Amino acid sequence: MVSSDHGSCTLEIVRLGAQAQVIETHALSDLAIQPIPEDVGRNGCDWKPTVQITIQDEWTSGFYRLQLGNDHDTADAFFVVKATKPGNALLVLSTTTYAAYNDWNAPSFYTGGHESSMKRPLPPGFLTKDQPARFRAANAIELPRDERRAHFAHHSYWSVAAGYANWEHLFVTWAENEGLEFDYATSLDLATDPTLLDPYELYISIGHDEYWSASMRDNVESWVDRGGAAVFLSGNTSFWQIRLEADASRVIAYKFDPDNDPVVGTDAEHSVTTMWSDPLCKRPENEMTGVSFTRGGYANMAHSPPGGGYTVHRPEHWVFAGLDLVQGDVVGADPAVVGYECDGCEMQLVDGRPEPTGAGGTPMNFTILGTAPAKMWETHEIAGGLSGDYVGELNWVAERLAGEDNQENRDVFEQGHAVMGTFERGEGWVFTTGCTDWAYGLVDPVISQITRTVLGRAIDHT
Repeated sequence: MVSSDHGSCTLEIVRLGAQAQVIETHALSDLAIQPIPEDVGRNGCDWKPTVQITIQDEWTSGFYRLQLGNDHDTADAFFVVKATKPGNALLVLSTTTYAAYNDWNAPSFYTGGHESSMKRPLPPGFLTKDQPARFRAANAIELPRDERRAHFAHHSYWSVAAGYANWEHLFVTWAENEGLEFDYATSLDLATDPTLLDPYELYISIGHDEYWSASMRDNVESWVDRGGAAVFLSGNTSFWQIRLEADASRVIAYKFDPDNDPVVGTDAEHSVTTMWSDPLCKRPENEMTGVSFTRGGYANMAHSPPGGGYTVHRPEHWVFAGLDLVQGDVVGADPAVVGYECDGCEMQLVDGRPEPTGAGGTPMNFTILGTAPAKMWETHEIAGGLSGDYVGELNWVAERLAGEDNQENRDVFEQGHAVMGTFERGEGWVFTTGCTDWAYGLVDPVISQITRTVLGRAIDHT
């Protein structure tokens, strides 16, 4: 569906992998302005169709960008082609998180909204942008002001926090150059199809995978219990619970305002759309990933610890196979692989190495492989551009998990960590990096080797 006041444009269908492969080109004519409904944030655009695209049998599973352009403007959209004959591994794109940060002609969950339709366009920069590693959340604030202004004049401010262009495309480029093959799906597929993971041995999450429905968790956790391998090369993972409505095309999240979620006080109160670690949900995300943002925070950003690398605690572990490491070595520091949002767990030292205490839902068999400092922000430290009533995660965690937002409780949670680790669950196993920015570290031979080892173990059963 296309809206334009210039009558015509071209449409390129491009598969974005290690290379941008133009699949089809269309010339569109007789275009006109299609009005934007007042309820676009809730129900989408509901425009009349402009062109129909037929998916061909020979199209490889992947991310396909729709690039629209004429002499006056450009715009893009996307779709995902799923596999007709599944392989061994499935990459699930974090599309519910894209929706959470979408402020196209209506508020996002960060600017006052509680609903986000997946039937509206994404802002510029979510799907494609030049130099994603330069304009990443972890270092954008350090760029010269004029360069930032020039970039964000053409890209959404929120494009550093969500979208295929940030992390998933970097991982896909690395993986395809490594000769690795996997199939694609979206988080909506994961939410609505309980059989989606059945053919696969490996599930992959990349980057910023923040917003999860109960069915998404149900489907991943039950699949792992049956023998699957879940690899979270991501952070802030499953921090917020969402609900999906209107045939799964609308994302609901009340976040810091759970008392106004209609399910509160009903038999469905456990589905309240606040953080998964909240006592109302009774299902901390640590049970799935081993870690949580409530014990992590931000790294390599304003008001956050510097560093960017993991201190290695168990160099003999299979994850570090083929690397000449000793305890205390730091990996991934040069590309600042630990950046932006990080997940951790409560730890204690046993014989000089950190082990989980089990607090917050982290399994006691969780093996801590590497850590890096992180810090949750208080309300007065968070960046601009948010709604005026937005609450710092440190204040929120202190209130919800410790009972009151006071200095004593904030001190308990303030100093967090990104925690890389792994654990067995049921017949399967889980690996997590505990940070969003792992994909930026794939230029580092050590981070690349760890990634090959983890993905290979899932597929090769070694």
